[in-house]
Amino acid sequence: MAMKGRCHCGNIGFSLHWEAEPVRIPARACDCSFCTRHGAAWTSHPAAVLRIAVHDAARVSRYAFDTRTADFLVCAQCGVVPVAVSRIEGRDYAVVNVHTFVDVDPERLQMTSAHLGDETEDVRLERRSARWIANVEWVETGAHQA
Repeated sequence: MAMKGRCHCGNIGFSLHWEAEPVRIPARACDCSFCTRHGAAWTSHPAAVLRIAVHDAARVSRYAFDTRTADFLVCAQCGVVPVAVSRIEGRDYAVVNVHTFVDVDPERLQMTSAHLGDETEDVRLERRSARWIANVEWVETGAHQA
C-alpha cells in the first residue's frame, strides 16, 4: 500500500509504502505536551519504506525536546509536523503523522493513546529501532513531490 502525506503548504511531503495493505492503520496519539498541542498521531511499520521530500530546506525547522532523541520536522511556513525522525546508531528511523495523510480514508485509522514519558532513553531507542520505519530516504527537491 502506498500512502502520501504532507504539511499544509506542501513544503514537507512524504510517501509511505507498506508491503501489505493494512485493513486498519494503527495510529498512536502520544500524550506528551508537544504531540497533544499539535494534534499529532503517529504510525509506522518496521518493514515500510518512507521517502521524505523537502521543497525548501530553509523552511524546515527540526524541533527536539526532553531526551532530544527525536527531531520533529516542523514546516516553518505552515506550522504542520508531518514526520518525526530518530537517529539511532547512524541510521534514521521515522514515524509519520496520520493527520497529514492525503487521500487516506480516516475510517481506516485505528487510534490508540500512548504514554511514553516514563521510558528510559535506552528503552525508548530500543522501541523505536524495533517499531519505527527503518528504511528512510531523504530527497531535497525544487518541486513539491513525495
